[in-house]
Amino acid sequence: KNKSPLLVGLGDGTFNVVASDAMAMLQVTDQYLELHDGEIVILTRESATVKTLDGEVLERAPYTAEIDASDIEKGTYAHYMLKEMDEQPAVIRNIIQHYQNENGDIELTEGVRELVSEADRVYIVACGTSYNAGLVGKDILERIAGIPTEVHVSSEFGYNMPLLSERPLFVFLSQSGETADSRAVLVEVKKRGYKALTMTNVPGSTLSREANETMLLYAGPEIAVASTKAYTAQIAVLAILAYDIARATGKELPFNLMPELARVATIMDSIMAQKELFEDLAERYLKTTPNTFFIGRGLDASVCLEGALKVKEISYIQAEGYPGGELKHGSIALIEDGTPVIALISQPKTNLNIRGNVKEVVARGANACIISMQGVEHENDDFILPHVEPLLAPLINVLPVQLMAYYAALARGCDVDKPRNLAKSVTVE
Repeated sequence: KNKSPLLVGLGDGTFNVVASDAMAMLQVTDQYLELHDGEIVILTRESATVKTLDGEVLERAPYTAEIDASDIEKGTYAHYMLKEMDEQPAVIRNIIQHYQNENGDIELTEGVRELVSEADRVYIVACGTSYNAGLVGKDILERIAGIPTEVHVSSEFGYNMPLLSERPLFVFLSQSGETADSRAVLVEVKKRGYKALTMTNVPGSTLSREANETMLLYAGPEIAVASTKAYTAQIAVLAILAYDIARATGKELPFNLMPELARVATIMDSIMAQKELFEDLAERYLKTTPNTFFIGRGLDASVCLEGALKVKEISYIQAEGYPGGELKHGSIALIEDGTPVIALISQPKTNLNIRGNVKEVVARGANACIISMQGVEHENDDFILPHVEPLLAPLINVLPVQLMAYYAALARGCDVDKPRNLAKSVTVE
């Protein structure tokens, strides 16, 4: 094994198997043997022997995967992606259950609290959807916990590390915990003696094992290549971390997080019950277009990046996410008659600004779709979301763009769960 993930699945004496992820082997075994870089495994039907490069035999106990094979079945759903979007309310409730004690307070391990208490700056390192979740987490950490936070793309950070603060804490976001780009950064971080916290959906994964501490997402297996429930889970867990830091440092909290997350889960249920509305929106705005724009401001702009990514991944539409005010600095030149522009509006502070940006693109011929939240809505908006605390709005306004991407892919005849050129876990740099 060298860099890329490799795992041994132990059979009952009649077989042994290797793969990069436990989920690939769940149908045949729940017993696994982890391998570290620089180790060799010799497999026969009856045995698995782990050795160093010098030939020394290593004794290592297997572990049991905490995943139920039934969790990776589609059941009555046409696609894993639809199933996983539907699971998001349950994921939020599961996160509350795992991170809340009997008194209703947030409860993190002493190890996590110690890591955070020593840090003067947080560096979130991630790729793809996890990077987009990190952008939302940055706002939450800075506004709630008051700790300076940066978000970096893993594949760039490992080779172009910026000037760091004196006591940095690195937070690695990864659905699989096997992302090679992020793992390369973690190796460099450990070489320099810095501390790392991994937020992942997979206990026992490489990023979890090799970091100082782990906060699990408790989202259950995510099979579809386009990540949905891991995104909302990462934002929720980052919010929990921010609140715990704020409480420990005596900062005033703007609202009670856990009850508000419970409200978010209920609202998610209500949104997911209206799928046909988003199917109609996808039909109207995305079925035949070659390109589209997502625009928003503040936290909404971060969600726009995720909306554009979802559309690109599974429907193959050229999609871009932009801060609304940035379009007129160049990209508005691409707006033509009929170009779909999907605007997300949930932040009271920037409501009028983003609506002005919508008028700018409509004046150039754009076909605008507005998804807003109660409190900042206009009567002609295409969909109005129930009100939540604006800081948590990304947890609900991402659902419409996930659903629109899904239905656009269906309408265009694309393979929703297995889009071309992509893999679920990116295990090479």
